[in-house]
Amino acid sequence: MAIDLSSATFRGYRRENGRVGVRNHVIILPLDDLSNAAAQAVAHNIKGCMALPHPYGRLQFGADLELHFRTLIGTGSSPNVAAVVVIGIEEGWTQRVVDGIAKTGKPAAGFGIELHGDHDTIMRASRQAKQYVQWASTLAREESPLRDLWVSTKCGESDTTSGSAANPTAGNAFDKLYERGVTLVFGETTEITGGEHLVAKRCRTPEIAAQFMAMFNRYQQVIDGHKVGDLSESQPTKGNIAGGLTTIEEKALGNIQKIGKRCVVDGVLDKAEAPTGPGLWFMDSSSAAGEMVTLVAAAGFVVHLFPTGQGNVIGNPILPVIKLCANPRTVRTMSEHIDLDVSGLLRRDMNLDQAGDLLLDMMLKTANGRLTSAEVLGHREFVLTRLYESA
Repeated sequence: MAIDLSSATFRGYRRENGRVGVRNHVIILPLDDLSNAAAQAVAHNIKGCMALPHPYGRLQFGADLELHFRTLIGTGSSPNVAAVVVIGIEEGWTQRVVDGIAKTGKPAAGFGIELHGDHDTIMRASRQAKQYVQWASTLAREESPLRDLWVSTKCGESDTTSGSAANPTAGNAFDKLYERGVTLVFGETTEITGGEHLVAKRCRTPEIAAQFMAMFNRYQQVIDGHKVGDLSESQPTKGNIAGGLTTIEEKALGNIQKIGKRCVVDGVLDKAEAPTGPGLWFMDSSSAAGEMVTLVAAAGFVVHLFPTGQGNVIGNPILPVIKLCANPRTVRTMSEHIDLDVSGLLRRDMNLDQAGDLLLDMMLKTANGRLTSAEVLGHREFVLTRLYESA
């Protein structure tokens, strides 16, 4: 099926700041690990909301603490989120997250546990969550232009079918979305190793290329600082090697296929940083699936394209993750995780343009409300990135 994006629209939730989401979540966001139990208790009490437990938020400092706040505030600010209840052990830091989210204009409230205890905090937060859930249930989708859709991509558990079929399918879709003024992002700094010069050549200006290389070199300095001679058993992973990828350079060349042939890199983002305009952006990010998907969700992206070869089950609480795969064995053995089978590319049953159109069709269905496999199966991996040890 050919898809015409010239007049394409989707039905989403327009938020107070003008952004458009494709989901309508009410989330209970713990500031720190000590607040997970209270957040989960609220989500148990109030049906229709969702807690996002995580293990961090105590005794962080410097850039690590700033990243923690940026990720939590960005998560709550996502267009896929209608309202937020923040719970923290301390009221000061809790309010900092609430204030950051409230800048978007959406409803947000915070509750501190100190001097209250769990029972009182859970009671107060549950009352607020109930009001938010009932209010969010009155919101309706409205037709929105395609340019209002922010789309991210990352691959996982790659093999030879990833670089030869699934990743190029994502790239074909990105090329078509780029031409329509959609905001796009890719990343996985580690997995560009050996192909970084190719990305630098795709940057729109020498200044952007320099920013990209600065991000890439910053990562290299971390590896050198730990005196790691190579990344054996990490990059490529054992799963990658079993799938036929024997070097990080091979993996990088396949990874870069996700940004297509015609896209130009228009800007560079730090972790969980939101873009300032349309186009293709590079985000410095881990190649760990849960971490990067969490970071791009916090940056405001609302739909994610995820090619996999050997099979990856990643999801996210607020960002729908669309899985596509070209490995016929994986499609057969892990069919419940795959949203789009593009193995026909390898059998020559379809061409790349057709595969890209099928992915775009699935993306629009997802934006209009179709649940992804990860959502139906309950995969809600919310994985924060840490930079340092705690103080």
